[in-house]
Amino acid sequence: MEQTKAVAVVVGKSTTSEHVALLKAADPYYAFSRAVVMLYGYRKHPHDGVSPKANVDPTATIGAGTVVYPGVFIGPRARVGADCIIYPNAVIYDDCVIGDRVIIHANATIGNDGYGFATHKGAHHKIPQVGNVVLGDDCGNRLQRHRRPRGAGQHAHWRWNENRAAGYDRAQLCRSASMRLIVAQAGIAGSVTVGHHVTMAGQVGVAGHISIGSHVTIGAQSGVISNIPDHSTLLGSPAMPIRQTRRVTAVYVQLPELLNRVRQLEQQVEELGTPDEQSNGK
Repeated sequence: MEQTKAVAVVVGKSTTSEHVALLKAADPYYAFSRAVVMLYGYRKHPHDGVSPKANVDPTATIGAGTVVYPGVFIGPRARVGADCIIYPNAVIYDDCVIGDRVIIHANATIGNDGYGFATHKGAHHKIPQVGNVVLGDDCGNRLQRHRRPRGAGQHAHWRWNENRAAGYDRAQLCRSASMRLIVAQAGIAGSVTVGHHVTMAGQVGVAGHISIGSHVTIGAQSGVISNIPDHSTLLGSPAMPIRQTRRVTAVYVQLPELLNRVRQLEQQVEELGTPDEQSNGK
């Protein structure tokens, strides 16, 4: 901060500096975000409503204020809420449900087939994916997903469900509550329940059929293989409470030294000999 060329810096209330003007706030990161919005605003769209170059099935519905860019495909019976932004070449498969104020970025695919195959007598047989995807309100600020093979991130094969299924559950693969941050390359297997206010850093992997509580933070490249209670912070593979992970890591980096010490002790014990050998004068 003493070397910055900025005119002012947004900081916490306890920060001091004689070099630069300070704009103090209880939550400086949020205050900074509001300042950026005031100074620059959000991206201006080239048109309102649905672009004539988008392909929207006649049975699909789109809410008021939603912007659909050229090249977007919205399949049969899909429902898109109000005030959404669907960027170019995004694909929303049939029967998917998108809530209000959802942002889907370019080339994202919502509702594509899950990774389901039954292996029989050496052959892999595709399992029909009959579930749909439901994205809740205010979701998907950075939803980016490419086609198979798996791309930037995989969330229960992108079978999302926001608190409830649309219509009825059809091979529902994953339940995920609101207010979660899931970073790129995180993979969540089927039948996983994710609570609210959950943060998964990059490349987190979650095994199937487990439950992740609310207010949970999972560090990058962690492997989650069992249920996680509320208010937990985990790291490592397998993922462990972060304090335990730090202790394990502290030991892990000392393994070569510990191994040498064990070998030295073994050699000393061998040189001392057994009590029987000592009694026989050996």
